[in-house]
Amino acid sequence: MAIDFTLAPEHEDLRRKVRTFIQETVIPAVDENASRDDYLRTIFGLREKAKAEGLWLPHMPKEWGGMGLGHVELAMVQAEAAKTRLGPWVLNCMAPDEGNMHTLLHWASDDQKERYLKPLLEGVQMSCFAMTEPEVAGSDPTLIQTKAVKDGDEWVINGHKWFISNARRANFAILIARTEDVPPGERGGNTAFLVDLPSDGWNDVREVETMHGSTGHSEIVITDLRVTDEQILGGRGNGHRLGQYRLGPARLAHCMRWISQAETALDMMVDRALNRYSHGSVLADKQGVQWLIADSAMELYQCKLMVLHAASKIDKGEDFRTEVSMAKHFVAQSLNRIVDRAVQVHGALGYSTDTPLAHMFQHARWARLADGADEIHQMRIAERTIDAYRSTGSTWAATGGLPL
Repeated sequence: MAIDFTLAPEHEDLRRKVRTFIQETVIPAVDENASRDDYLRTIFGLREKAKAEGLWLPHMPKEWGGMGLGHVELAMVQAEAAKTRLGPWVLNCMAPDEGNMHTLLHWASDDQKERYLKPLLEGVQMSCFAMTEPEVAGSDPTLIQTKAVKDGDEWVINGHKWFISNARRANFAILIARTEDVPPGERGGNTAFLVDLPSDGWNDVREVETMHGSTGHSEIVITDLRVTDEQILGGRGNGHRLGQYRLGPARLAHCMRWISQAETALDMMVDRALNRYSHGSVLADKQGVQWLIADSAMELYQCKLMVLHAASKIDKGEDFRTEVSMAKHFVAQSLNRIVDRAVQVHGALGYSTDTPLAHMFQHARWARLADGADEIHQMRIAERTIDAYRSTGSTWAATGGLPL
C-alpha cells in the first residue's frame, strides 16, 4: 500500500497558480478604505480575472462550469485562497454559497437547478441557508419550531430564524421548516423550501451584533409566508437529511480556510520572534517563545493531516462523518490557540488592530460554534467510538481506520 502525500505535477502547478493569483493580483488590488462603489467594482473585476485564469468554482464539476476538483485538491485551493478574506469570494467558493451549490446540485430538480443553481454558479446571485432558531438549540435541527402548514395548493410558513448568514444580500433562501407531526427529537419532520427574496412574510429584523460588529448574520421573522410544492427542495420530510448532507463537506471547507488563517498567524509569530529584541536577544532565542512556536507548528501539522485524510474519504465515497467531526473540532480549537499565541508574541501590538491578529482572533472564536459547537462534535465522536467497539471489539474504525 502506497501512502503518498505529494501532489501530482498538474495539481502542484494549480496550487502555485492559485497562490500567485492571490498574492500578486487579489491582495494588492483591494483597498479596504475605498468607497463602496470602487470596492465592489474592484471585487467584480477580480472575479472576471479569476474566470479568465481558470480559477472559478474550484468545488464544482466541469460540466457545471467549475474546475472539477476533488476534496483533497480543493483543500489546497481553499487554503491558498483564504490567505486573504476575499480570496474565496473572488473564486466563488465562499460560505454559504459553496455549501448551497453542493446541496442544489445533489437535491434540486432540473427546473430548480436552472432557476437557483445556475445564477449562483455564474456569480450573479447569492443565497442563504435558514435553519438556526433562537428558541431552540441550533445544534439539534429535530427541535425546529418554524412550521409549514398545507393550505390548498400552497404551504403557509410561520417561524423565527437567526444567525442566517448572507440573508440581506441573498436572492433566495433554503428554508428549513417542520411539515410532519413526528415526536420531538426524531428525524423526518422537516422539509427544505426554496424561497425567493424578497418575499411577503419574510421579515428581516436586524443583523445580529457579535464580537466583531455587524456580520451579515440576520434575524428573520417569518409570518404567513406562502410557497408551493414546486419550491420543496429534496422531497417532503427530507430536510434533516439535506441539512446533514450540506454540512459535512461544508465543515471541512471551513477547516481548509481556517488552516490558512492558522498558518498566517504562525508566520507572523515567527517573523515577530525573529525581529523583536528584548532582554539581550531576539524573542526567537527565548525558550518560552520557542515552545509557543513549536506547539503551533505541531498543531498545524496535525490539522493538515486530518483535513487531507477526511477529504480523501469523501473523494473515495467512504463514510467520513467521524473524521470530519474530528477535523472540525480540532482545527477550530487549534486556530484559536495558534492565533492567541501569535497575539501573545506580538504583545500589545497583537491586541491592537494595527495587525490582522485581533480580527483573526474574533473570527477564530466563532469557529468553535459554527456548523456544530465543539461539544456536539465531541458527543458524536464518542458515540461512534463506542459503537465501533460494540460492533467489533475495537475502536480502530473510529480513529480513522488507518493501516496502523
